[in-house]
Amino acid sequence: MKILSILFALTVLASSERPEAPLTALPDTTVLFQFDQMDEASWSIVNDGVMGGRSKGYAELDEGVLRFWGNLVTRGGGFTSIRAFHSMDLGDYDGLELRVRGNGRDFEVELSDGTRYRGRQVSQRSGFATTSDWTTVRIPFESFRASIFGRQVRADAINPSNIRRLGIYILDGKDGPFALEVDEIRAYKEGEA
Repeated sequence: MKILSILFALTVLASSERPEAPLTALPDTTVLFQFDQMDEASWSIVNDGVMGGRSKGYAELDEGVLRFWGNLVTRGGGFTSIRAFHSMDLGDYDGLELRVRGNGRDFEVELSDGTRYRGRQVSQRSGFATTSDWTTVRIPFESFRASIFGRQVRADAINPSNIRRLGIYILDGKDGPFALEVDEIRAYKEGEA
């Protein structure tokens, strides 16, 4: 089963090519990550093994695309993630915009601004769906919900001016292979009405 899961994810990723740039320039966005350079940020994998789980995630930067794939096992954990510690002041923006392609699974973006609740680090997360086509998803900062170890807590809303970490999680409660490609991450401003 493990070999089939990895082969499935690799098949999805093998067919990938860098998408064409959007046809129109977007003056209301700022590029945060284009994945053209290894030193943009140090991305690392965190699997649920830290909680006794058996999920496995893998990542690579290839031809300007961040590829994140693996196998999710819900028994004993049920998550894997890729994270980058990267300080950003996004106080002038309304949310994040990601250009993604996946295998139909749901993912979550995580932001951390250093907020603590009862002595523990709070993470703020908001979800997005994927399809096999390149899609641009917008995630407003107001949609992020505070949690600690996956459980919602009452904490202040995310402070976009003090972002310290950005991550992408899969924890959709489904066993099996997953694959995600990210071409670009931007911060966006809503247009004038």
